[in-house]
Amino acid sequence: MSAGIVETATGADLRAGVIGLGTIGGGVAISLARSGRVPVVQDARTGISDRLPGVPTQVATPADVARASDVVLIAVVDAEQAESVLIGPDGILGAARDGLTVALLSTISLASFHRLAALCAERGVTLLDAAVTGGGAAADNGLVVMVGGPDDAVARARPVLEDFARVVVHCGPAGAGMVTKLARNMLTYASWAVVREAHTILAAGGVAPDRLLEVLERSTDGGTEPFMWFRKIVAGEQPPEGQPEYIDALAQKDLAAAQEFAGATGIHVPITDVVRPVMEDVFAYRLPEPLPTDTTERGRAMLDRVYGKGFGELVDAGTDRPLTDETVGHLFADIWSRPHLTVRDRRLLVLGATAMLGRTDLLEIQLRGATENGELTTDQLYELNLLLAYYTGWGNGTSLQYAIKRLAEEPSLPLVRDTPAQ
Repeated sequence: MSAGIVETATGADLRAGVIGLGTIGGGVAISLARSGRVPVVQDARTGISDRLPGVPTQVATPADVARASDVVLIAVVDAEQAESVLIGPDGILGAARDGLTVALLSTISLASFHRLAALCAERGVTLLDAAVTGGGAAADNGLVVMVGGPDDAVARARPVLEDFARVVVHCGPAGAGMVTKLARNMLTYASWAVVREAHTILAAGGVAPDRLLEVLERSTDGGTEPFMWFRKIVAGEQPPEGQPEYIDALAQKDLAAAQEFAGATGIHVPITDVVRPVMEDVFAYRLPEPLPTDTTERGRAMLDRVYGKGFGELVDAGTDRPLTDETVGHLFADIWSRPHLTVRDRRLLVLGATAMLGRTDLLEIQLRGATENGELTTDQLYELNLLLAYYTGWGNGTSLQYAIKRLAEEPSLPLVRDTPAQ
């Protein structure tokens, strides 16, 4: 790394660089040039800058961009490409001066971002996560930038960010911008998936989709407005006493009818099946607590999450009992808390395996945990029972039915009851 500089350019004097000239990076370069901050640009493909109005001819390497810039914007596809730009041959960090700021516009995992940020910090470079949305408007100063990083570093880079963006939102410390982008994308993709599920119901019922669109456009209660609930949360509103239970009762009735229709017509509505049991938590604005980082505490918290509040304290971990310690510190702290499968998914797998054993006592522990968490309705439990009876044997299926029946007859359990106890 070259010798540190005494003064750092600020404001209008900041020199900008852009690496990666695809839809977003190329648009950013055009917007910067239009704003008067003509960037130094580079792309692995030759001649790309020739297609970008107002943008100069691209330089040969990321290192060349670093030497000529105070703020470098990386707009590549994934974490692997970002790492190559930073530490590959002729990468940014090989030519970076102390005080260089790099803003990563790409969406990558949080773990990958923090790893890259640590590499940059070792070379005196600050890496900001500056995830963007609105890529189609990148060439028209239309991006929304969600940036994470220290206040001083964000302030230093802000003039460059504002020269290509429609708005810059400082979301918090390093990583906060990436988390905000991930949450935003979850809302987007999940909403599209729910639209597909609703369209499936319409098609099965022979209803043209434009009929529902007209209903939605003419409705005035805001019930289908995507961010209505989020606006209430941001405003600090609390639901009136008794309202979550009241609205949940309506939701259970309506969603049960949708499930019944779906079953009768032979279509699947997996999102409805999963969210129906937890709608009261939705209406009450209840969120699960993050798991602790300490292994034993994490395992106990996960036991609570799987089997109900207070269960973790009943397990006598940390007393030199290897099986118990492994159960808390590994099975629940590591395995049950892994991503990709929900607690409900893992529960269904364990219920299937346990049903094979015919152990009613163990089945009741799992079923009680499922009902405490609101994971399954009574109809879903009995449907589970029917399927497992064919795979585990009629005797084991009968044992599972008795366990379900006992739970369904306990009025104190928070179980969504579709059908009378059988």
